[in-house]
Amino acid sequence: MKKQDLPDFPDFLKNLRMKLTSVFQNPIPGLFAGWDAELLDASPFSVFIPSRFGGRGQKVHECLTVLETCSYESLPFALVTGINGALFLQPVSKYAEEHLQQKVFNDFLHHRNLGGLMITEPDFGSDALQMRSSFREEEGGYRLRGTKHWGGLTGRADYWLLTARGETEDGGLDRTINFFVWDKSLGGIEVEEYYESLGLEMIPYGRNRIDTHLPAGRRLKPDGSGVRMLLDLLHRSRLQFPGMATGFIKRLLDEARQHTRTRQVGGKPLSGYDQVQDRMAVLQSYYTVSSAMCAYSADVAGVDKDCSGMALPANAIKSVITDMMQSAAQSLLQLVGAKGYRRDHIAGQALVDSRPFQIFEGSNDILYEQIAEAVLKSMNRLKESNVYRYLKSSELTSRAAVWLRDSLDFSLNSGLSQRKMVDLGRILGRLISVQMVMTLGDRGFRNDLVENCLGIMKRRIQTLLGNFADSQEIQLIENYEEGSAWLRFIPG
Repeated sequence: MKKQDLPDFPDFLKNLRMKLTSVFQNPIPGLFAGWDAELLDASPFSVFIPSRFGGRGQKVHECLTVLETCSYESLPFALVTGINGALFLQPVSKYAEEHLQQKVFNDFLHHRNLGGLMITEPDFGSDALQMRSSFREEEGGYRLRGTKHWGGLTGRADYWLLTARGETEDGGLDRTINFFVWDKSLGGIEVEEYYESLGLEMIPYGRNRIDTHLPAGRRLKPDGSGVRMLLDLLHRSRLQFPGMATGFIKRLLDEARQHTRTRQVGGKPLSGYDQVQDRMAVLQSYYTVSSAMCAYSADVAGVDKDCSGMALPANAIKSVITDMMQSAAQSLLQLVGAKGYRRDHIAGQALVDSRPFQIFEGSNDILYEQIAEAVLKSMNRLKESNVYRYLKSSELTSRAAVWLRDSLDFSLNSGLSQRKMVDLGRILGRLISVQMVMTLGDRGFRNDLVENCLGIMKRRIQTLLGNFADSQEIQLIENYEEGSAWLRFIPG
């Protein structure tokens, strides 16, 4: 497809939306039951492909809008789109050799191919830098061996981005992470087990045994180190999470509005109750936050930019918005009641489908701790202990700090426990989000939505600050069974 043959983006989006609506109005269990072809014919992945190869040019706002459009109808398919785009096509477009890009992009545009990323190993999840998958140079290429699991599209992807560490002369592994592009014509990847996933059932996951030979041109070439390339890839992907979140949250908000307006309780609609209105207002605030994050990412997450140093905003965006996705699903299920617990209802499905987003691509507890660590290290370098003064000087939080000055005017020491670091990261992540909302408001986003959102965010941040200020140390009780059998304490 040549660039001049591409439809205008509104027409492209309209066609994609029609296909999504057609497919997901009467879904069949499993993504690859035959009708995935209809979705791929709408070329949702083309927004992640450079224009010189026939794609739509990798405009970040188009990528985010496609993710939003997909997630309104199906969060799992939005994740399929995100996996293909952010975790495969974008890295290939930035780091692969030209001839390989030509082959890959042609296959995606014209042959309905799918791709994914394999990093995680059974013994090394969040500690990815300790992976044991290895490679060594052989005549004409590389021999790569290892075991990977939880790669989305296991057994179904036509291409994989594989990560491995080089073998050293003494039989060990070096510290550098390398990326290789595999396709199914090369063989050497065997699915040893498919996992019975609790949610995201459209996407196959499992454990893969790898023993394959890759041609020399299949190794990605980083601008710096392999770790820097890994961070660039992961941070850009996390910055695009709000695309999936916005459509998902909007769908839940629309479902909640419809239900609370039509459901009669005590002679009036649910929407007439104050507690229900509060839940709905919180859902609206999540939509506003996610929209603000999309606007931020559209400015900073281009493939032409180096995202390796963007840990703070990327980690804040990913952790905060995925917490909000899960909270939104919990709220819809509470509003709908027992009906929402049916397997065929969107509320319960949204609950189990959104939960993994708080775990993959960095567990939120770990990301919150990393956010706090980054800020404390920066404060130490500047010899600044006052939270308000530091945040007021930071580009990411300057306005948010002034907005909440009275609550932030305290000092920190460097001896915080891990649980306090996580609490601090939650606070900082939400302050960064608040500033993004303020910036979106400056651009003309609805003022009433912005003001409501800021009020709800202030309430949440102040609750977190109260938890952070609590100095009580809670300890795990070992051998808790001893002396704790309640039946022994019943009189008579």
